[in-house]
Amino acid sequence: MPNPAIALTISCLIVAASAASFYDEMDITFGGQRAKILNRGQDLSLSLDQYSGSGFQSKNEYLFGRLDMQLKLVPGNSAGTVTTFYVSYCYNSYMPYSLVVITSAGHDEIDFEFLGNSSGNPYTIHTNVYAQGKGDKEQQFHLWFDPTAAFHTYTIVWNAQRIIFLIDNIPVRVFNNHETAGVPFPKSQPMRVYASLWNADDWATQGGRVKTDWTNAPFTASYRKFSANANIVGPNSKATSSVNENQVWSKQGLDAAGRNRIRWVQTKHMIYNYCSDYKRFPNGLPVECSRSRFL
Repeated sequence: MPNPAIALTISCLIVAASAASFYDEMDITFGGQRAKILNRGQDLSLSLDQYSGSGFQSKNEYLFGRLDMQLKLVPGNSAGTVTTFYVSYCYNSYMPYSLVVITSAGHDEIDFEFLGNSSGNPYTIHTNVYAQGKGDKEQQFHLWFDPTAAFHTYTIVWNAQRIIFLIDNIPVRVFNNHETAGVPFPKSQPMRVYASLWNADDWATQGGRVKTDWTNAPFTASYRKFSANANIVGPNSKATSSVNENQVWSKQGLDAAGRNRIRWVQTKHMIYNYCSDYKRFPNGLPVECSRSRFL
């Protein structure tokens, strides 16, 4: 018997593939002129200075899909800066992530966060998944390229079975649905896309030991080519669950090539995995850690 709430939500979906301009897709949420839509809507830049960062959010809400964004991160000494691209439900969009105290039991979120560092040191790519207000599922990576020299594509594939994080179409993480084992999974609440650039030098760079050098400000990160091949929540949709199921992302997993690539990434470039942190979980690792080869 299908969940009536989920069935009702799906009946209000539009299946859409969009790659329109940032004018059409996004709203600037904070930072004023520090956030700029450029090149007739094809590019968007976020800046951070000593007074404020900046951010934007999608006009649409999505329930499952493939969401792509190209980013070029803050160059040079980016210590203390955090650049983000993520989807979230139950979030105060007018405040940067670090200033929001998430208390709602219904909070869902899927995160890409890019933690800057001093010149010559690599960015840390921080990923996390929240469901029903529960997070603490962090994995972190260093990249195999310079993310400040050119644009690269960061992707969230989200369906009812799993979440896949990809970089330039290379899978770096899979978080599977283990609701049958009591692990919450975000699958019934629509989420918006968010992005921001803000100062987090109290914790982001080497645990807060390296502070932001404001002589390098303003710091700027660039976004372009947002694409949403996704279910858009809307009251006028005539989409059905069968249409949704025909989308490639609706059942996307890892084939043999994908398993080889994610094994390479996690072996060579992963720097933190919550499923290996026995000090953090002295009473036993989270239940999903023993149920999936790739998380």
